[in-house]
Amino acid sequence: MAKINLHPNLDREVKKGVAWAVHAFTTCGIVLGFLALVSVLKNDAVAAFMWLGLALFVDGVDGTLARKARVLEYTPNVDGRTLDNVIDFFTYVAVPALMVYWFDMTPVDFIFSGQTWSLISAAAIMAVSCYTFANVGMKSDDYYFVGFPALWNVVVLYFFVLQTGPLTNLLTIAFLCVLTFIPIKFVHPLRVAHWREVTIPMTVLWAAMSLSLIIQAKDRAGWGPVEDVQLWVWVAASLYFLFISLYRTFVQKDPESDHDSEHAA
Repeated sequence: MAKINLHPNLDREVKKGVAWAVHAFTTCGIVLGFLALVSVLKNDAVAAFMWLGLALFVDGVDGTLARKARVLEYTPNVDGRTLDNVIDFFTYVAVPALMVYWFDMTPVDFIFSGQTWSLISAAAIMAVSCYTFANVGMKSDDYYFVGFPALWNVVVLYFFVLQTGPLTNLLTIAFLCVLTFIPIKFVHPLRVAHWREVTIPMTVLWAAMSLSLIIQAKDRAGWGPVEDVQLWVWVAASLYFLFISLYRTFVQKDPESDHDSEHAA
């Protein structure tokens, strides 16, 4: 009987340990982000993107693990969402902002000389992203992001792979800063149920092509037909995410909008 009575307590302690392990896994993201920052300071953009990619992977799966481990129940003294937001701000915003500044991704001789535009761009990224992370309505009920969700790590990845020009980068940053405050829907590739059977494979395909293109970036002069195909597949996957986001924004109405329309009628 004594052994039987110990089982519930032992079971709870094991589950508590699993919950703490999930928090530790989440915390790995800040370490990966720091390694990305160090790589930036060493002028190694490829390594920085690799570390940011690993951090993105951790962030992509830790939420599912946290829900399965029931971290709210077994570690009530630790706010996993706050922990996640702190790490996300560092890896999604701070490190990419530094990359924009450090690698002169915006013009150095347009109106202002030197790194003025890079500094302004990095500061703007940091500032508007504070609103994103403080916005209690950042996600819709069906888990779409409302407004540009501060995915600056992905934005600088596009700058890097597509080799877009400094002026294009500057205008893109300005445009996305504005979109932060406009209720355009952006798909969450793992949590949105709509078209999930297509979105998840597309996410895996996009991630695989991103990894391949980053690895091969050091020898861009040696790119051939295989790399070109990978690039176009990567672009096609990106266009899919753009399409589903625009469809959710302009075609599929919000449930509350439908309710308001019926009430008005």
